Amino acid sequence: MNALPPGLELRPLHIPASIDSPDAADFREMSRVRNLVYREIAGHDDHAMPADELLAVYRPTAAQIRLVWIALWDGEVVGRVGLDLPQEDGARTGFWLIELRRSAWGRGIGRAAHDLIERTAREHGRTILQSWAEHPAVDGPQLDAPTGFGRIPLDRSARFYLAAGYTLEQIVRQSRLELAGAEPRLRALLTDAEAAASGYRIIQWTLPTPPEFVDAFAYMKSRMITDAPSAGLDHDEEVWDAARVADWERSYTDADRHLLVTVAQHVDSGELAAFNELVVGKDRTAVTHQEDTLVVASHRGHRLGMLVKCAGLLAWRESVPESPRVMTYNAEENRPMLSINETIGFAPLAYEGAWQKVLA
Repeated sequence: MNALPPGLELRPLHIPASIDSPDAADFREMSRVRNLVYREIAGHDDHAMPADELLAVYRPTAAQIRLVWIALWDGEVVGRVGLDLPQEDGARTGFWLIELRRSAWGRGIGRAAHDLIERTAREHGRTILQSWAEHPAVDGPQLDAPTGFGRIPLDRSARFYLAAGYTLEQIVRQSRLELAGAEPRLRALLTDAEAAASGYRIIQWTLPTPPEFVDAFAYMKSRMITDAPSAGLDHDEEVWDAARVADWERSYTDADRHLLVTVAQHVDSGELAAFNELVVGKDRTAVTHQEDTLVVASHRGHRLGMLVKCAGLLAWRESVPESPRVMTYNAEENRPMLSINETIGFAPLAYEGAWQKVLA
């Protein structure tokens, strides 16, 4: 074990029962610093989350162990470190992040935090580490994705990953849609998609998931890890059942976050064939995030991606008219989904690198 730089403490983060609890001070400060870090990276506050909403995401679940540390320099919180460990039988992967205030760079904190992550992952029997980082566009040397789709600058973060033994596996595009004035285009696109998907119908719900759809929805969630493009990233299959869906729902409802699910159902078989999720925090004037979208592989070719996205966005404008824009993320090689987004009006905003290391 390497000694920490003088002045650095990596303190395990206590997850309080309530954000107002006397023992919640560290969590509140972690949340504040998290939001500052994202503002420094992205130049906007669309990634910000209030501490009470973030707390709901950190509640323990059976599906994964979520380990978190705060990085303190001379007693001041300057960042956070996280390691998520899926709990499926035989799981090999660990997903991690290191987020530091820019003022704390160059002190060896990142290297010390990564040593902690790798050591902890090994203790839990993990052999694959994966991490994602936004790489703001700058001039200079670039690094191409091995998929042939997309590139990122060879910036400070990229050099950190490479020095630690990681390979760049995939580029993820962040896109943004301004909702003002978008309805006419969405309605026209929905009409066209409905004509191509005549054997399907739209069903929508807010949480909780209707009991009659829980099992089918759980199946679709499980396919996100296998059916969506993953480039060279090694993934363990996820097991989703009614209990996991309920845990997932609580991470939204406990924080008063509003989530709309739009699905396409195959009329003849009753199978759920595609879904889309839109979510906003309790501040309904904030940005909306488009989360998972998937067309089940056996139902592709009927424009169901366009169908569920347009139907969802139109319903969203009625239920949450205050939210001004939507952000979403797609693999750069996922041309079918990117084409849908571009046709709707999403514009590229930023790019993330997906990095992987296989532990010896």
